[in-house]
Amino acid sequence: MNPDVIVLGAGAAGLMAAATAGQNGARVLVLDHGPEPGRKILISGGGRCNFTHLETGPNCFISQNHHFARSALARYTPQNFLKLVNRYGIAWHEKARGQLFCDGSAGQIVDMLVSECRTAGCELRMQTRILDVRQAEHGFIVVTDGGEIRTGAVILATGGLSIPKLGASDLSLRLARKFGLRVVPPAPALVPLVLADADPELAGVSLPIVARLGKKGPRFEDGMVFTHRGVSGPAILQISSYLEAGDAAQIDLLPGQNALNVLLKVKKDRPKALPPSLLEALPQRLARVLAAGLGDTMLANQPDRAIKALAERVSNWQLRPAGTEGYAKAEVMRGGIDTRDMSSQTLEARDIPGLYAIGEAVDVTGWLGGHNFQWAWASGVAAGRAAAGHR
Repeated sequence: MNPDVIVLGAGAAGLMAAATAGQNGARVLVLDHGPEPGRKILISGGGRCNFTHLETGPNCFISQNHHFARSALARYTPQNFLKLVNRYGIAWHEKARGQLFCDGSAGQIVDMLVSECRTAGCELRMQTRILDVRQAEHGFIVVTDGGEIRTGAVILATGGLSIPKLGASDLSLRLARKFGLRVVPPAPALVPLVLADADPELAGVSLPIVARLGKKGPRFEDGMVFTHRGVSGPAILQISSYLEAGDAAQIDLLPGQNALNVLLKVKKDRPKALPPSLLEALPQRLARVLAAGLGDTMLANQPDRAIKALAERVSNWQLRPAGTEGYAKAEVMRGGIDTRDMSSQTLEARDIPGLYAIGEAVDVTGWLGGHNFQWAWASGVAAGRAAAGHR
């Protein structure tokens, strides 16, 4: 018997869509070229899987249509997924506000999803290359290295281009283009930044910062760490998703403080100290690098204009990256299948009945902290329910 629904990709979104379609009465086949399901889940969250964020919402996603994710997210919430996690007895904790992680291994989430698929009667066929998908009368033909399979509906869930060592593929994007769907140009997101003047001596230095893009742009307060090639850390990963070539991010190295007042007070209180003492609130190595331009003249002899210039650099460092660490270090891909060609209710292509796209393949990219997983669950459920109707 030919399946009612074929899901291309056994990642987070694909497994969720398959289980949902199966639970709604469809015969479901999942195809994936990898050796095991959920490989990206297994490495997420340092191996503990940051499986959702309690405060997720459309404002936590980047898309050319900021409202597109609203419907799916509203119909399958973090609480819905948490209920599933609890039903399987998976212990979890809230690491930072709203960010939920497994106490144990991320493998528990994969096992849960695979169990949901098995219980719903889905077949998982791993190490299967998908060569083509073409329309046929009453559905589609999926061409694999093991032969052709007819189906009523196809769900594109092969993810994006991030982390190629795990088998990342542009298959969903290629198939979307083949069927005439537009694609927003993809790029690495949630990715470390490369600096042309990176100072190797700062590698490993970390501190809390505020990263922002313009006065009215996004603003993230979190950690930053210097690397041998540039900067990383949660705040940098967040702002990286918004940066276009040539953009500069504004970095406040003393968040919540007036840098000029802090520096002038140090000068007044410790007039015989040397310039690095101005930045005693910062890590020592960073303080030395930032204050190097003031030489070895004690603070009493430093003109206020020099102190002011240093304070401006500390509170408004213009971070203009030379590039990123690319897909190898990116947590996700931004861009993807254009939402203008898709239904926000069902994730179905508007002009191609039975063709769906979910998860990272779609132009919906979440912030750090579990938002992308919640989009995978929510979009998978929306498409799975709708695709089951094609049986």
